Amino acid sequence: MKNILVIGAGRSASSLIRYLLDKSESENLNITIADLSEELAKKKTGNHKNARAIAFDIFNEKQRREEITRANIVVSMLPAHLHLEVAKDCLTIGRNMVTASYVSPAMQDLDKEVQKKGLIFMNEIGLDPGIDHMSAMKVINEITTNSGKMILFESFCGGLVAPESDNNLWNYKFTWNPRNVVLAGQGGTAKFIQEGTYKYIPYNKLFRRTEFLEVEGFGRFEAYANRDSLKYRSVYGLDDALTVYRGTIRRVGYSRAWDILVQLGMTDDSFIMENSENMSYREFTNSFLPYHPTDTVEIKLRHAQKIDQDDIIWDKLLELDLFNAEKKVGLKDATPAQILEKILSEKWSLKPEDKDMIVMYHKFGYELDGEKKQIDATMVCIGDDQTYTAMAKTVGLPVAIATLKILNGEIKTPGVQIPIHKEVYEPILKELEEYGVIFKEVEIPYLGYNPYNVSS
Repeated sequence: MKNILVIGAGRSASSLIRYLLDKSESENLNITIADLSEELAKKKTGNHKNARAIAFDIFNEKQRREEITRANIVVSMLPAHLHLEVAKDCLTIGRNMVTASYVSPAMQDLDKEVQKKGLIFMNEIGLDPGIDHMSAMKVINEITTNSGKMILFESFCGGLVAPESDNNLWNYKFTWNPRNVVLAGQGGTAKFIQEGTYKYIPYNKLFRRTEFLEVEGFGRFEAYANRDSLKYRSVYGLDDALTVYRGTIRRVGYSRAWDILVQLGMTDDSFIMENSENMSYREFTNSFLPYHPTDTVEIKLRHAQKIDQDDIIWDKLLELDLFNAEKKVGLKDATPAQILEKILSEKWSLKPEDKDMIVMYHKFGYELDGEKKQIDATMVCIGDDQTYTAMAKTVGLPVAIATLKILNGEIKTPGVQIPIHKEVYEPILKELEEYGVIFKEVEIPYLGYNPYNVSS
């Protein structure tokens, strides 16, 4: 039997675990699911005969090394900051490793030793990062192999609610970590290059600078800029491209309304609010507004943010219960961002019958034989239920497929890496199509950088 150790049985691991269990008979696999909660690990294995569920403490060095030694390959679905201890053990013991997380500087520092030992540490093999890398590199390599010169690359991704479950004014529900949604865009100025000019958007302007996208069959979306669109410019071979832009997808109108919360200060995570535990939602909202002897909280907010009473933004704010004087925050020593997260979680959590949706959109502009051309590639994936969500599918399946291909020697190149090489992305993208993760590529007239997505 070939032994696979999966550390972490959270939401994003559901499809990963199911894939490996489904393959366990034909591939002669034995899968150990290790999680802090043995109950959760058992739930994910479903008493499968080729699975073993264990309670696992990542900080228990003895247990960690014993389990890694038992395995032929290790999959870490832990939070990103916990990968390093696993990676160091894998290096010492001589085991390949797979994660869906960004490559940290500390992980990258292991590269020479990993190569020296002939090991593969595959990272960024989830959705974003992951499927975005693979689907982008497939088209970029096809263009450049045919003597095309890349002049534009834009890439967008969003975790959204499926149309049949879209029933609030924001057209949004939490499909992943709510805290990350509340803090999105913070910690640095968004930077990208547009028609040869570097552009910068500070956080306080981020949600007012959006780009529009049209996805056939699903309507119109908007996207705001990611923090660093230039991070993969050299990695993708786009140093000479005039436009490189990466963004996060939302439904049209979300960003303008979210900007109100940003401007008020509700997304701030840098200070603790006094007496937050006993504060009402109305008092929370009022704490960001100036004093007035007679004006209501509602009037003060509309005046401060210049919102008309018949503006849909106002209806969106009302929908969040921000002016409720009865509901209490109930969080001790909380930051504004933590309080906002609690308020939003009451309104934006997926119901048991709800389905989520992933949308990914790439634009490739290139020059061939003196003519400018463009390819647009779109992918939409809708979840099955609250266990096998679109997020779990698109994060977990690439991890699982890569794990099996490394284990079987189909992916051979050693080192700390991300999935940008044909050896990796070609077979994984092909297999993902069997699970409904399919990119639709269309050639269209070259539009250049066109934030309104309309013909000039």
